[in-house]
Amino acid sequence: MIVGVVALCIGVLAFFIMPKMLNNSTPDQPAVVNSSTAPATTAAATVAPTQAPTEAAEVTPSPTPTPSPTPASVVDKSVPVAIFNATGVSGLASRYSSLVMAQGWSVSQSANWAGQPQPASVIFYNGIAQKANAESLSTTLNIPTLVDTAELGIPLAVVLGPGA
Repeated sequence: MIVGVVALCIGVLAFFIMPKMLNNSTPDQPAVVNSSTAPATTAAATVAPTQAPTEAAEVTPSPTPTPSPTPASVVDKSVPVAIFNATGVSGLASRYSSLVMAQGWSVSQSANWAGQPQPASVIFYNGIAQKANAESLSTTLNIPTLVDTAELGIPLAVVLGPGA
C-alpha cells in the first residue's frame, strides 16, 4: 500500500509540477539558432527579419451588449424549500418554515436533519440556477453560508445549525 501511495505522489509530481518547471520558454521570445553548429541555410531559414507595419491599424470599439437576465439572477419563490433542524431545539424548523412561507416561498418539508452535524446554519442550493434563490433566502433568514451541492437532490435546503 505504501508503494502505491509513493507511486501516486510521483505521478502527481510528474504530471502537474514537472511541466511547469521545464517550461522555461515563452511564446514572445524567438527561437535562437547557434550558427556555429547549424548549417548556414538553416539559420537563414529559421530567423526571418520582421517588417514594421506601414500604417497604424485603426481600432474601432464595438458596442457592449446590455446584459440580459440570466437564470442565476432571477428569484423564483415557487421553488420548494426544505427546512431542516440540526440543533435539537424542538419546533425550530416549523418556526422557520412559517417565516419563509410568510415571505412568499413554498416549503416542501420541515423536519429534523439526519445528515452530518453542522457547525452553523447553512443554505444548500443545487446549481447556478438556484443561486439567486439561495441568496434571497440568505438575506431573509440572515444565514450567510451558501453551498452549491447536488448531493441532497433538492433545489433548496436550509439547515439550521447552532445559533439559529
